[in-house]
Amino acid sequence: MFVDNEDLTADVLRGAYGRFPSGVTAVCGLVDGRPAGIAASSFTSVSLDPPLVSLCVAHTSTTWPALRRASRLGVSVLAEDQGPVARALATRSPDRFTSVDWVAEPPGSVFVLGAALWLECRIVQEISAGDHVIALLGIDRLSPHSAVPPVVFHASTFRSLAEI
Repeated sequence: MFVDNEDLTADVLRGAYGRFPSGVTAVCGLVDGRPAGIAASSFTSVSLDPPLVSLCVAHTSTTWPALRRASRLGVSVLAEDQGPVARALATRSPDRFTSVDWVAEPPGSVFVLGAALWLECRIVQEISAGDHVIALLGIDRLSPHSAVPPVVFHASTFRSLAEI
């Protein structure tokens, strides 16, 4: 049974989009000497040559306007035990880094300790798309932590991967 366009409310769409499992990233940088960051599950690889990834951020984000001023952004693919980190970074609290173990790298990228992957990025382009902006990020360097399993976000719940 299909839901017609006129019935596609935000709740209906959120539930539908939640059927697709995704990883969860922390996108962070130093802004005015302090860490700023968001949690983003709408993150994807884009290109191998040049190395590009993208993420989608709501136009209503109060953190993205500050983050986009950072000289570099640290993208941390969160580990299976870092659901609480994602929840902390998803809040509007100014103290969202209080319970997050993080490290800053020159020239200002911020990474979550214990994550499955770190990508140091710069903003290449921003594209307005509906109620979000698609941020295209160029990867300048990366640090994989292959022994660390990532967290998966599915149906509004953090989950672990399982081999089948």
